[in-house]
Amino acid sequence: MQNLHKIKQDICDIGRRIYNRQFAAANDGNITVRVSENEVLCTPTLHCKGFLKPDDIALVDMTGKQISGRKKRSSEALLHLEIYRQREDIKSVVHCHPPHATAFAIAREPIPQCILPEVEVFLGDVPITKYETPGGQDFADTIIPFVHRTNVMILANHGTVSYGETVEQAYWWTEILDSYCRMLMLAKQLGNVSFLSGEKSQELLDLKDKWGYKDPRNTPDYEDCDICANDIFRDSWAESGVERRAFPAPPTLKQNSTSGSAGNEEALVKAITDEVIRQMQKS
Repeated sequence: MQNLHKIKQDICDIGRRIYNRQFAAANDGNITVRVSENEVLCTPTLHCKGFLKPDDIALVDMTGKQISGRKKRSSEALLHLEIYRQREDIKSVVHCHPPHATAFAIAREPIPQCILPEVEVFLGDVPITKYETPGGQDFADTIIPFVHRTNVMILANHGTVSYGETVEQAYWWTEILDSYCRMLMLAKQLGNVSFLSGEKSQELLDLKDKWGYKDPRNTPDYEDCDICANDIFRDSWAESGVERRAFPAPPTLKQNSTSGSAGNEEALVKAITDEVIRQMQKS
């Protein structure tokens, strides 16, 4: 039998970590833990996540109806419940507004891949959902195209949502993502972002598979996928308004090979042409 009081304490602890990391200002963010087939513990609305107490945590059913709790449940609970409906293996969901990752949400800039080993192993390709007004079922439904292929998403113009087997694991993915986004911004200010080669990136995917972390880039469905090119969720970019603006496309596997000099020249010409057109459109 689960100790609900202990789980509520864990939720409060993650709430403090979210607030102390400045991932949630004022009453931003929400946290849930699924405790049975039809019951979910949920943080309250209009309450700072840095000062939660176990008695503040509400209990809701899988339709969003509040079963118990002295404070009203979060207005964005439907987002969490949709993730639980889609993924029976998930036991906790964390939604907040980490500033660096949310900057990518506002810019609708895809998260570059094949740069940091830890990110390749723990996150992989990170999708950006299309924008919907937070709180309703339409907002909750924006996660459906991605939820089975990742454990963390960027919500367009809003924040992040991540999920896992425990509340701490659910939080980890968001912390890793925001740290990575901050590093990308700092490297960009220094003037260069260096990508790993396709070969070295494949080695990381092989390690990831060995350690039990699944990645769509390492499955037969994406056998011809360019590992570093954000191919997994690219078909969603047009609908979500996602476009590379701040970070260039990475070198392709062909460009990384010593025999692909013709491909290198062709890709270089295209990259220069695209950049010239982009600069002309800005002026």
